[in-house]
Amino acid sequence: MATRTRKKTFVRYAVVGLGYFAQTAVLPAFKNPKVARKSRLEALVSDDLTKLETLGEEYGVPLEQRVTYDEYDQLLASGNIDAVYIALPNSLHREFAIRAARAGVHVLCEKPLGVTPDDAEAMIAACDEARVKLMTAYRLHFEEANLRAVEIVQSGELGQPRYFSSTFSMQVKEGNIRLDREMGGGPLWDIGIYCINAARSLYREEPVAAFAFGGRPADDPRFKEVHEQVSCLLDFGEDRLAQFTCSFGAADLSAYDIVGDKGHLHVEPAFEFAADLKHALTIDGKTTRKTFKKRDQVGPELIYFSRCVLENRDPEPSGREGLADLRVIDALYRSMKTGRPVELPPFEKPERPTLDQEIHVEAHREPELVNAETPGP
Repeated sequence: MATRTRKKTFVRYAVVGLGYFAQTAVLPAFKNPKVARKSRLEALVSDDLTKLETLGEEYGVPLEQRVTYDEYDQLLASGNIDAVYIALPNSLHREFAIRAARAGVHVLCEKPLGVTPDDAEAMIAACDEARVKLMTAYRLHFEEANLRAVEIVQSGELGQPRYFSSTFSMQVKEGNIRLDREMGGGPLWDIGIYCINAARSLYREEPVAAFAFGGRPADDPRFKEVHEQVSCLLDFGEDRLAQFTCSFGAADLSAYDIVGDKGHLHVEPAFEFAADLKHALTIDGKTTRKTFKKRDQVGPELIYFSRCVLENRDPEPSGREGLADLRVIDALYRSMKTGRPVELPPFEKPERPTLDQEIHVEAHREPELVNAETPGP
């Protein structure tokens, strides 16, 4: 492992994987002056040489630090980076995170942290052993609209929260990696995880049981390997329920409701990263609406994670936050196989997102894509 002797005043990042989300959200975030003060883009990792050349020029990445996956370990050992932002297909998160940890490089990894609880546990163990930071990239843990929703529920304005209901759907084009089972594709891992995370954050508890149905149309070639849609029910105990449907074959919708015995909050859009987010809060029959203007949602992650690295603080959302959602997803898949509810063992997770974590970074213009395309039409 290379020895790093410089006095660290900022964190040097490599972005690993240069697909749609990396190009539209991750790379542009580094250009914001507020982000760039402590977070510097120093390397790119991809097997697409056109991406490496074009994006390397666009973001000022030195030629020698535009590397292929075969050169990843050399980059990690070079001493030229302090952290990786992993934006690879879900099934590759574990391998690339563990390789970084073993080289003494901190890990900021896109959700889901892996495709199984075992993946997450292995990543957590590797980072703990190497004494590097691991953070799951839950962008909405720093976004005001969703953190305000948590505050509203905790304030008691809705009374006792009784049920959570969410829908997250989109049309995904044939051939998109989200439809590749081997790569960790499917609506539950990709977008259902947002619904699970929102319910857990709002209730500030872990579910005790999970039940799910999955479906796919026989005549749609897109869904040979993954479900087209999944509908789920989670029991949080004390008569608190959460239900959601996620789909890769339905019209765009991103919303949730949290309903108490005195009122309810409707958030729509709820999970988007390139749109205004909106609240409709109804108490005693009176509805108040609020719009949260579009902002950069990845920049705050970078600012926060860099602070954790520089100040030697444990990040939250942590690896255990990523593990918590994967436990639920694993139970939902087991339920689909058996046709029965699956009980979840107790899981300690005292840290929950609060409004104190909100960080505002101005939105950026959407860049032109290089050998990448949007997942939908």
